[in-house]
Amino acid sequence: MISVTFYDTKAYDRPAFEQYGALHDIRFRFLETKLNEDTVDLASGSDCVCVFVNDAVNAAVIDKMYRFGVKLIALRCAGYNNVDIRAAYGKVHVVHVPAYSPYSVAEHAAALLLTSVRRIHKAYNRTRDFNFSLNGLTGFDLHGKTVGVVGTGKIGRIFIDICRGFGMNVIAYDPFPASGTNIEYVDLDELFSRSDIISLHCPLTEQTRHIVDASAIERMKKGVVILNTSRGALIDAEALLEGIKARKIGAACLDVYEEEADIFFEDRSGHILNDELLSRLISMPNVIVTSHQAFLTQEALSNIAQTTVDNILSYYNNDGVCDNELCYRCDRIEQCKKSRNKRCF
Repeated sequence: MISVTFYDTKAYDRPAFEQYGALHDIRFRFLETKLNEDTVDLASGSDCVCVFVNDAVNAAVIDKMYRFGVKLIALRCAGYNNVDIRAAYGKVHVVHVPAYSPYSVAEHAAALLLTSVRRIHKAYNRTRDFNFSLNGLTGFDLHGKTVGVVGTGKIGRIFIDICRGFGMNVIAYDPFPASGTNIEYVDLDELFSRSDIISLHCPLTEQTRHIVDASAIERMKKGVVILNTSRGALIDAEALLEGIKARKIGAACLDVYEEEADIFFEDRSGHILNDELLSRLISMPNVIVTSHQAFLTQEALSNIAQTTVDNILSYYNNDGVCDNELCYRCDRIEQCKKSRNKRCF
């Protein structure tokens, strides 16, 4: 039986994983704690460790897991900026879920946009107090507006389709443009300067960290709406706050936040929030924050569990070969063993 230690478990995680795990020879051990250097010892005796977006899988953690005999790190998400892929090479294999339900994230971005520009959240709060005034609820049409989409993977392209359904003009930036599409690609400067709405759908890398910073905001239109359902560190939150205070940014819709690791996914309603920057952002009338829930649909949870289980089975039943393995050499075709249907190391 394959033994898997499951970090950062939430109530919504377990049903789908228990369902798919029961169909195979896999034993899950669910832990609520996040993975870090202080908790990695709990993985001792496991064949595999399953982690989420805010688990810290750095070199020290990987070295300990390697000494414990852990063979596989299975991410139950697409992004892997929290994993030191280079440190894992030659020690522990890493697999991820490249696509679970791109519709869930794209639709959540659209929901945030509509909520913001039509003041749905404000109207909801008013009518619950039997306040039916329309003062301050004037929005604007999406039809005819220009939306700039940064990142045109599956999620970005689905979001583009949704925007086109509203009659919006779409421009996009991606260093690796999608082939066979009629997307108008532009450089970042042009995207920032032309867009009424900017939506981020790219992974977090050294190149994309703080892709929206003070300089980028300065180049944007006055009143621009910024959406982020990808990774928090794509935006310099301090620069964002300054842009809002200066009335340069018309609205911000954030499902992620750079320092969310110790805040999101928990009920902190009875506590003082120690993150002053996040508190100030939430206090702004033109900011909507959701707690990294864009992925959270029944379909996505089922797909995540099934793909994660399939990744684990593929590794253990296919001599270590898994199509969804991550390796820092994957972009170097001449060195990529996976492209030749071999294990990465």
